[in-house]
Amino acid sequence: MAVLGLYNYWVFALLLMIGLYVVISRENLVKKLIGLSIFQSAVFLLYISMDKVDGGTAPILRADAENQLYSNPLPQVLILTAIVVGIATLALGLAIAVRINEAYGTIEEDELLEMDRE
Repeated sequence: MAVLGLYNYWVFALLLMIGLYVVISRENLVKKLIGLSIFQSAVFLLYISMDKVDGGTAPILRADAENQLYSNPLPQVLILTAIVVGIATLALGLAIAVRINEAYGTIEEDELLEMDRE
């Protein structure tokens, strides 16, 4: 396989680095949550990319299928569960950010740390 033929892994690496950069460099809590979502999407892409089997079919057993190559459905099930958990985590993080904004009047991390020191 050519290096450029593995474009999904390049996209994974790019999304992973973008998400990590946003989480580290931004002070806004909502932007950090968006960065975490991008990071999480990159991990989903990696798992789905590894699941691909060339020539594989759905794992439905038939009587006439001898020596059939099947794809493993477990990574897809795990990703569906992770998506639900990720959405719930993002919703909770946004709710906490709204509550912090109501209490402190800002969602900028450096301003929040300064207020807590006082």
